[in-house]
Amino acid sequence: MSALPRAEFVGFPSRRARSEFVARRFARYFSTNLLDVGCFEAPLRTILADIDYTGVDFVGNPDIELNLEQADRLPFEDSQFQAVICIDVLEHLDTLHAMFDELARVSGRYVIVSLPNCWRDARIKLERGRGGFAHYGLPVERPDDRHKWFFNAEEAMTFLRARAARNGLKVVELFTTEKPRSAMLRGVRHLRYPGIRYLNRYANTVWAVFEKDQSTAPGNSRS
Repeated sequence: MSALPRAEFVGFPSRRARSEFVARRFARYFSTNLLDVGCFEAPLRTILADIDYTGVDFVGNPDIELNLEQADRLPFEDSQFQAVICIDVLEHLDTLHAMFDELARVSGRYVIVSLPNCWRDARIKLERGRGGFAHYGLPVERPDDRHKWFFNAEEAMTFLRARAARNGLKVVELFTTEKPRSAMLRGVRHLRYPGIRYLNRYANTVWAVFEKDQSTAPGNSRS
């Protein structure tokens, strides 16, 4: 395993706050048109008002209604979008491997993906021996939405790197986000759980930016 990725300390009290982070943090990768896969209410449509935005989902307020779980293919041409984002969506799909490949196919230059660190939300409940956590468990009635995969930050990074390589994507950025905590507390945690153990316990989300070989996407260079 390579060196641990850089951590950024930020919390998202709402879905919109997360979308605002995406718009601000990845602004340099957005220039012409953007595809938001799993957009839900599509807040980025208004936040990024100067970008030609397309959102796809089967709920919320998408531009194109599409059940990603049932789709063999995204309904777009190869390299159609300058940037493609998929934020905390793949873990909801049985078909996450094929859908990652589709993100790469329709991107003209950049693919931005985030995956949650499922271990972090579960660890305290498991240590206490009681409680449940969102998107898992065994509800009496079948839920409309649930995670299909349970993985840690290390596995998320391994998946992202390997799938990117398979699709000819270069890793431009790979980092994690954590809730803001004092430097002293983080230091103690690093001492007690060094290396990847810290990441698997405390990272909230793994983020990656990939870039497509421009020789395979003519006419889609960033302005």
